[in-house]
Amino acid sequence: KCFGFSKDKTSLKNKIRPFYRKCKMFFLIKFYSLKNVHKTIYISGKSTISKDLKAGPYVFIAGGCVIYPKVTIGDYTLLAPNVKILGGDHEINKVGLPIIFSGRSVLEETNIGKDVWIGANCIVKAGITIGNGSIVAAGSVVTKDIESYSINGGVPSKKIKDRFTNKTDIANHEQMLMKNYK
Repeated sequence: KCFGFSKDKTSLKNKIRPFYRKCKMFFLIKFYSLKNVHKTIYISGKSTISKDLKAGPYVFIAGGCVIYPKVTIGDYTLLAPNVKILGGDHEINKVGLPIIFSGRSVLEETNIGKDVWIGANCIVKAGITIGNGSIVAAGSVVTKDIESYSINGGVPSKKIKDRFTNKTDIANHEQMLMKNYK
């Protein structure tokens, strides 16, 4: 023993890690001025995140993400590196006015369900709803709503297959998502 600690570094790391993580997330929640996120959120690297983000328990946001205003992220959802959830389009129909001066349409709400995995380098257009349990493959561009428990990919994103093979599995998974893990 050295200074009261065992020489087993793994044991020491396992004791320090939860405290370090809580301190880090406390700091990042304050840094990003996030008032509507659960305390168990984990932000892995530098990202651009709107202050009005709403996020449930155990949400993971990797580095390089861009999250525009009016976004809600459900419990247990993963955003891989460089996911972009981007705002409304520019007005393009104003004759005699350059696009840069034409303004933007009203920003719609974007809703990402519980237990969703959005792969690296995806772009999600504002106003989209991604259903519970969905997976979006890396590099996809999501321009339309995604149904629950589906696997989607491509540019633009399209359904590839269902995540689960039967309704019983879906019901059991939904029941698990309703549990309140602390």
